[in-house]
Amino acid sequence: MKWMILQWWSLLQRDMSMASGKVKWFNNAKGYGFINEDGKDEDLFAHYSAIEMDGYKTLKAGQAVSFEIIQGPKGLHAIKIGSIKVPTAETATPESHATVSS
Repeated sequence: MKWMILQWWSLLQRDMSMASGKVKWFNNAKGYGFINEDGKDEDLFAHYSAIEMDGYKTLKAGQAVSFEIIQGPKGLHAIKIGSIKVPTAETATPESHATVSS
């Protein structure tokens, strides 16, 4: 019961907007790893059950992700973890490839 009250209170204290960051490391065999929020040094615990992706739920070191943050029993946890699509040459808009001729 105490844990539920603490979790509820932490939700009230935080802005529940999505944060972004990068995966520090993730161990598939153990089902957990850590994420660093952009601009901050603190590690956020990431459990495979908090990953919101289709298929096998895993993360790769350096992967850009979005997430929400809650207070867990031993520190901050990332929840509702999703991948952020990083634009590549194949997905760039035609305007970004425009050339100027003279």
